[in-house]
Amino acid sequence: MSTMRAISQDRLGGPDVLHEVTLPKPTPGPTEVLVRVHAAGVNPVDAKTRTAGGLLGTPPFVLGWDVSGVVEEVGFGVTLFAPGDEVVGMPVFPRQAGAYAEYVVAPSRHFVHKPAALDHPHGAALPLVGLTAWQSLVETADVRPGQRVLVHAAAGGVGHVAVQIAKARGAHVIATASAPKHDFVRSLGADEVVDYTAVDFAEVVRDVDVAFDTVGGDIGARSVPTVKPGGLVVTILGSSLDTLNAAAAGTDVRTAAVLCEPDRHGLLALAELVEQGSLRTELDTVLPLEQAAKAHELLETGRTQGKIVLTT
Repeated sequence: MSTMRAISQDRLGGPDVLHEVTLPKPTPGPTEVLVRVHAAGVNPVDAKTRTAGGLLGTPPFVLGWDVSGVVEEVGFGVTLFAPGDEVVGMPVFPRQAGAYAEYVVAPSRHFVHKPAALDHPHGAALPLVGLTAWQSLVETADVRPGQRVLVHAAAGGVGHVAVQIAKARGAHVIATASAPKHDFVRSLGADEVVDYTAVDFAEVVRDVDVAFDTVGGDIGARSVPTVKPGGLVVTILGSSLDTLNAAAAGTDVRTAAVLCEPDRHGLLALAELVEQGSLRTELDTVLPLEQAAKAHELLETGRTQGKIVLTT
């Protein structure tokens, strides 16, 4: 077979711009692998790119970065994998990976072997949110045992993984979530849960070492008073960094913005946590590839618990 199904778009816009196309099946070059995609994660960055183009520029392009699948072919020089290996990865982010398709070609070192504890849908839910949380909390914030960590939107894609990573690091985790999601967030290990719809978290949370903003807007700025001197507010929304920095000016609170990047070391650490039983991915909805537009409609409600995944 020389072609594959994929979801593409010819213009920027709402979920309705996504449609199925037939594209040439890619071929791996040196150091690359061809992966038969079994599942692809759907993330907020996908919707933002669909609407505004972002770093992918002008359509047509194929969205998606989370991949769980099976290696079908390896290029010259690849020794980490062989055909038949099950893998997960977040290849070439933020350039086009094209995970909303039956096949993906990418550098072999942007993948790791899929943890045996995860099926492909749960595997596809891990890489982007996992690396975002890992690079923010572990590599940027250096969360340590006994520290107090505030995780915003703790039931969401990044948030629900961040709670578990912080707990695995020995932190005391304070999470924000709406009341119906409190039991879920506590099941992830959160020590305290704040209903942001009923109270102002900035009024009730104090003395945290790290505040993790996965929401954007003014959440990072409003988190500054909750952080102790010398502490850190990390945001994954670059658009809110100026507001955050302005709020932190004149204080002893540090700030940082993280854009995750492909990282085999981080993926291996995440896979180890999965195998140890310290990390799981939660699926909100699983849909077939051809229903990508519906997946984006669900994503944009902002009410999902865990991840949305497409299967091929």
